[in-house]
Amino acid sequence: MCGRYTMYLTWAEIVALYSGLPKAETGRNVPARYNITPTQDVFFVAHGDEGQTLKEGRWWLVPHWAKEKSKWPMFNARSETAASKPAFREAFKSKRCLIPADGYYEWTKAEDGGKDPRFIHLPEVQPFSFAGLWAYNITLDVLSCTILTAAAAPKIEHLHDRMPIILPQESYDAWIDPATDVESAANLLQDNRGHELVSYRVERLVNSNRSQGPKLIEPVSP
Repeated sequence: MCGRYTMYLTWAEIVALYSGLPKAETGRNVPARYNITPTQDVFFVAHGDEGQTLKEGRWWLVPHWAKEKSKWPMFNARSETAASKPAFREAFKSKRCLIPADGYYEWTKAEDGGKDPRFIHLPEVQPFSFAGLWAYNITLDVLSCTILTAAAAPKIEHLHDRMPIILPQESYDAWIDPATDVESAANLLQDNRGHELVSYRVERLVNSNRSQGPKLIEPVSP
């Protein structure tokens, strides 16, 4: 799964992933974030009238038909069933998005009964995009998104049996294009960069969702 992630690289490094964004979006002054948690507002890239468009909304999907914000976890959606589940079905058809990040966290149980976090990222900490879905609920006036997950790649399945889907750049335009049919979109999710992920243990500071700062991604000393 993916319940915490980071976006701490420079904004220029992040938006370089998206060649179709308007130039006006590339000069933002965006602070580094080391502990992004569900229900916080996050950036995501979707299809716009003139190519890619940058949006900011709640990381916890609120379907367009919902009468209230769900108490059930909606920050992740299983890729195997999202196209058929009522909560995600309409978004999967035409509101697919890309969620920029540079790493995420998972936890393992320690001998003392506590939870040890690990920082998971691509080699050399490259920026990347989670495959996501978005929705706008006009009744609640909430723009929101969720991250799609799949079975974990063998090299990280000891950390968790699920992992977020990280799309290659060549799939970006097709993934967010509403003209891409559901079957074709589902096929794009099979090309997941999860097999490239590496990880290392970090301090338990990240266990608190109030913690922030570069110290959260520093490796634990042997």
